[in-house]
Amino acid sequence: MYDPDNRILTDCDIREAIQHNCDISDARDHGIYSMCSMVLKLRNFYKWEQRLEPWQEPDAPHLLDWIDRKEDSWERLEADSFESLKMGDAALPPFEVEAVNGALEGTGLHYGAGYGRSLKAVFFLAETRDRIEVEGCPVHILDAELARELAAPFAMAQNGRIIIRLESLRYFLWDHIQELRSSCKSSYLYSLKSYGLLKDGVLDQQAFKERLDDIVEQELALFIHHEIGELLETTLDSSHVRSVIGRFPASVLEFVCRAVKDVLADTHPRGVLGHICRERKSSSLGLYVSFLDGLRQELFPEMNNAWKQFHQNHDWRGIESARDRCRGRLLETARDIADIAEHADGRPDTEIIACFNARVLVPLGLEMPPEAVGAAVVQEN
Repeated sequence: MYDPDNRILTDCDIREAIQHNCDISDARDHGIYSMCSMVLKLRNFYKWEQRLEPWQEPDAPHLLDWIDRKEDSWERLEADSFESLKMGDAALPPFEVEAVNGALEGTGLHYGAGYGRSLKAVFFLAETRDRIEVEGCPVHILDAELARELAAPFAMAQNGRIIIRLESLRYFLWDHIQELRSSCKSSYLYSLKSYGLLKDGVLDQQAFKERLDDIVEQELALFIHHEIGELLETTLDSSHVRSVIGRFPASVLEFVCRAVKDVLADTHPRGVLGHICRERKSSSLGLYVSFLDGLRQELFPEMNNAWKQFHQNHDWRGIESARDRCRGRLLETARDIADIAEHADGRPDTEIIACFNARVLVPLGLEMPPEAVGAAVVQEN
């Protein structure tokens, strides 16, 4: 078990090796983020290193000095290769997740490795809090993190299991609810009210601090069921998305593929909206609608009117109908993307881009000049 005072792992201390691989990933691929996204990720990375709460803001000079040191270290690491992890007498490749976790059996720790946005490598090591089963899917709920990189996705599906990282989720919820304060979205205010976080019509920051962990627990299902939808949605599977991303990383093509896959996961019968409707959990619905932005909002226009009606009459049938109608449309889009990905080998990039524009972007109302599609770099929210 991890001892935070002595920084000792029983059997083998691989924390430093995993963190080293995390640092190499950041050195290689931190450029995939927009300036705003990069600032937020660096700030939260600093908070994690210093064990600060989401609401504790770092001293600006200290943070800037830390960023300078971080960038200097990235320059030294960006050409390095990921290192194997020494587990007893074995040296395990860093992406051999099952083997590493087998070696960690009995330590109470969970290791994760894979690829995230724009195929950025993701590594982490965290304490296991719970292992449960939801809808027949094994779910690992992780607590304190010993090693992590910039992206730190708080929910993911990997090798048939779902992983929820509570530390990253706490930062996400805190930051995004702060960002929504000026939006005056009815869905946002609805959720805050349901948790008793409104004071004179605005977010009560002290109450939010006190209730953050309770809200995380209450809304875990929101994120678990999105991942269940990801696991069960096969029309546009991960191999198709990786094929597009590998060829056109950080492009409009990647952004659209990911957004279509996300919304299809949400609208899967056993995905997040199906769960919310079955449980009649209105606080989760309000959060879901609040977080629905950017291209995902463009892909799911039915939800806007459905939410307005729900806010007036609490009739869940409108939400269920919106889910069904959106899903029917996007399944056709997903089939087109999958077909393009399956027949992309040997075809020039310009031809793939033109085909994607005609078969996917134009029907979605997102038409771009063919020469601009592949070059347009997505600025992550």
